[in-house]
Amino acid sequence: MLGTIKEIIDNSVIIKLSININEQPNLVNIHVVFDDGTPRKVIGEIANVNQTEMLVNIVGEINNDVFSPGSSVKPSFKSSIRIVTADELQLILGPQEMAFGKTNFGTSNVYQGYKINVDINEFFNTHFAILGNSGAGKSCTVASILQKLFLSKTPPINSNIFFFDAYGEYSNAFSQLNGINKALNYKVYTTNVVDPKDEVLKIPPWLLDVDDLALLLDVTTPSQIPMIEKTLKLVPILTGSSGNVIKRKNDIIARALQDILLSGADSTKIRDQVIGVLTKFNTPSLNLETQIVQPGYTRTFKQCLFIDKTGKMQEMELVVEFVRGYIIDVVEDIPLEELNPYYTLNDLEQAMDFALISEGILKSDKVFDYANIISVRLHTLATGDYKAYFDCTRFVNKEQYIEDLMTNENNQKCQIVNFNFNYIDDRLAKVFTKILSRMLFLKASATKPRGSRAFHIIIEEAHRYVQQHDVDSEILGYNVFERITKEGRKYGIFLALITQRPSELSDTCISQCSNFVVLRTLHPKDLNYIKEMVPNVTSEIVLQLKNLKPGNCIAFGSAFKVPIPMYIDLPNPRPLSNNVNLQDVWYRQIYSQGVKEIGQGYNISFATPQTQQFVTNQPNQQVSQVQGQVSNRFIQSSPRTDQTN
Repeated sequence: MLGTIKEIIDNSVIIKLSININEQPNLVNIHVVFDDGTPRKVIGEIANVNQTEMLVNIVGEINNDVFSPGSSVKPSFKSSIRIVTADELQLILGPQEMAFGKTNFGTSNVYQGYKINVDINEFFNTHFAILGNSGAGKSCTVASILQKLFLSKTPPINSNIFFFDAYGEYSNAFSQLNGINKALNYKVYTTNVVDPKDEVLKIPPWLLDVDDLALLLDVTTPSQIPMIEKTLKLVPILTGSSGNVIKRKNDIIARALQDILLSGADSTKIRDQVIGVLTKFNTPSLNLETQIVQPGYTRTFKQCLFIDKTGKMQEMELVVEFVRGYIIDVVEDIPLEELNPYYTLNDLEQAMDFALISEGILKSDKVFDYANIISVRLHTLATGDYKAYFDCTRFVNKEQYIEDLMTNENNQKCQIVNFNFNYIDDRLAKVFTKILSRMLFLKASATKPRGSRAFHIIIEEAHRYVQQHDVDSEILGYNVFERITKEGRKYGIFLALITQRPSELSDTCISQCSNFVVLRTLHPKDLNYIKEMVPNVTSEIVLQLKNLKPGNCIAFGSAFKVPIPMYIDLPNPRPLSNNVNLQDVWYRQIYSQGVKEIGQGYNISFATPQTQQFVTNQPNQQVSQVQGQVSNRFIQSSPRTDQTN
């Protein structure tokens, strides 16, 4: 026995020790059993120890060989207190035998060599988050978990994992999957249009709906949304060439011209605006050279805009009457076969221009102020460097587009699809992430039968995209990531958030996560956020998070019956997430020349090339830690110290 119960306070038990603690190994984080002779045994975890007392937090109970987490019962004072047995430990941390439906995450930091095997359905069938400071090992943790999952005897060949890779660092970790298992494929989309080594990401403009364009054009007020709606309604019409399409174009132009002609402005301004409209917007039957026939003479439309010496437009009535002849009294729908479903950004820009003049942008400063902004942004997008991401030559519908994302050039299914956003700015990367995530959500929600396919969205540097205060809710009425976390599970679409700043994440999204893998975290705001927002986090766990070594983590959630400290094995190969080697960068010239004068009177000399190579390649000294034994069965393992984010 370890001792006797001295006091029970809430969820904690103070034990008066009956053993000589100086003769024991480190007992912190070891699990103990309060056994009062009944089938129900209360389980606790040692939190603190001094020379005479031990503080134990209750974590659950074992009843009929089943461990249930939580503190629904307290131990009795007559209980004998001992360290868990190997069989009891398996009930708490999970069995050691690998079986179908299980995957290995890592190895316990507390019990020597104890493998932490996780139920796949319990972990991946929920939203999850991997948190930790830069350099704590997030990237290696993600890569290691997925490598073990895919390199198992029964890999998930029907999985659909979409990586939104902020730095393009994961390709190295997954590019060799096909060489190990021919059923596995990995695909990369790059945003590098200058020197692409992979397929450039392209999003067909005709697949963008109102919400997508609102994000892309950085809409700032709900009043701009109707303009986008009208643009999308017009663009398949305006890109057509049938007689019905020409009539509709003429109607739009004529209504705008009529508004100008009847605006009451001075004749010079009216003439200039009419010419401006017909210069930019015209059809074969309505333009500045269209002939107006009158008894005895024929003049062009432009000639009828002549202003005399008194400043009057003598043919105003004639022009107004002519323009009204193009206005359609009852607008009828154009047959679907005459609409063009394929269009470009330039077509969108033209359609928006038509939408603007139909809304009266030329006669209303208010309309001009809020509408011209998105028009300018669309023009910049259609003529700037980013137009390459929308330059698609093959027509596909949304269903085909998503299927193409998951298929390689050999028409093979790709289980992991990586979007490398390293070559675009944060704003566009954020928009692309939202647009593609929304497409996947709509795809999942439309899949029949519901939940028959699963989609996992993994977002690196999630605090950039899944933000605490996002304008989407104000403009669109919802945030796509919050919608995925709230509704996605029933449709089979799941969100994984990888971030070093959890306090900047959306509260809704983080609260919907059921599993957490938390590495070293130092920022007080982040630590407090984790404590407040993440379930099953105690003050002791928060303190541990500050002192974790790289690659070490604490995992908790629905897939873990109790919070589990563990270290994650290094992935092989690793993601390209190492820090810059300053020894190599700063002193490369020294290594190449052998002798270099530094400052005044100081020289660094390498006597031989072998000496130079030794200094360059000398590895860091390994630190070996030896922990005490627990019941002669478990020894705290040495966590790895060579992992970086």
